[in-house]
Amino acid sequence: MPGQYKHLARAIAADRTNQAVFITKAIRIEIPGVDSIVYKTAREPSANGHHYLRTLEDQVLHGQAVARVGLNLRSKGFIPEIICVHTGWGEGLFIRDVFPESRILAFCEFYYRGRGADVGFDPLNPVDIDGLCRSRIRNAHMLTSMEAMDWGVTPTRWQWSQHPEALRPRISIIHEGVDTELCRPNPSVRLMLPTGRALTRQDEVVTYIVRNLEPYRGFHVFMPAAEEICRRRPKAHIVIVGGDQISYGRPPGDGSAHWREKLLSQSRLDPQRVHFLGRIPYEQFLAVCQVSRAHVYLTYPFVLSWSMLESMSCGGLIIGSNTAPVAEVVEDGRNGLLVDFFDSRGVADRVDAVLDHVDGMANLRQAARQTVIDRYDLRTVCLPAQLALIDDVRQGRRPASAPLP
Repeated sequence: MPGQYKHLARAIAADRTNQAVFITKAIRIEIPGVDSIVYKTAREPSANGHHYLRTLEDQVLHGQAVARVGLNLRSKGFIPEIICVHTGWGEGLFIRDVFPESRILAFCEFYYRGRGADVGFDPLNPVDIDGLCRSRIRNAHMLTSMEAMDWGVTPTRWQWSQHPEALRPRISIIHEGVDTELCRPNPSVRLMLPTGRALTRQDEVVTYIVRNLEPYRGFHVFMPAAEEICRRRPKAHIVIVGGDQISYGRPPGDGSAHWREKLLSQSRLDPQRVHFLGRIPYEQFLAVCQVSRAHVYLTYPFVLSWSMLESMSCGGLIIGSNTAPVAEVVEDGRNGLLVDFFDSRGVADRVDAVLDHVDGMANLRQAARQTVIDRYDLRTVCLPAQLALIDDVRQGRRPASAPLP
């Protein structure tokens, strides 16, 4: 919480004629006008069941917990007009049975496929028939939730295209939105490092930002590139943001505590110029985006990170992997630069070219920010479209944001 509903929950609650309830497992976050209810699952999934079904059992447990909260709300007379629910963790499995009269708008973030997306993309993680089957069964709870929805929404056209063809006509494409007033260039920004040094826009700063440092976001490709960048550019500083947990994929599996430990053992990096900040507050995150001269964003064909768009909104020059989620936004040579996901030297070459350029390729930076303003701005594009979608679903109308056949 609030995840994908950060801006939407505030906007709904700002209208005092609405009564908004946020059901969440993670933590209670206070949003003015929103009643927050934290639930717990009854138990952990069984350790001795079929390994394909452990995740499904976990999602059923989440669905049951949310259903219990819903039944309690119903007993107190609260029957929502519309329910917005993410399909990813099973929370939408049984909500239709608790509130049959309510409209359901499902957030359809990602539909797993055995071929053509993240599974089998990277030779580091080869896929066999067992992996293909496990990937297919991961959609079971989402299919059940989407069958029960009145309508769905997903952030990007590529994510929309991964869903079953029969469901796509009932899924709108609306991004969560970027606050372009908050995420904006700041020529006077100063980023304080743990070493006590302050970096400014006058420095050669290369940035890499992810939730966690792992192969899904190209960390194993970036680290050799960082080593090459340090070798070529003795004045460059590389700022790396991200934790050491696993968001997607698998741990190293060789005894290393995490991917950072494994890849540092294989690299020769100058600790005075390569700065691992871990997870940081949002204000510091913005400073990292604003001070960046070159921002490297790599990803499997998977969910697009908010950080890439926020960096673009800050005037960041993206050096991104030429994978479908990135190429939907970044056009090579117009509003950023693209490189093959696996090409560490190519990443270093592109960083080199940007840092060598007399004006830092200002035209690409301006085009990057304009792309976000035109297509992903929170206040003028995304939030109005989200609220209009909710109203359409609530009224039983076919949404104006429905994709073309």
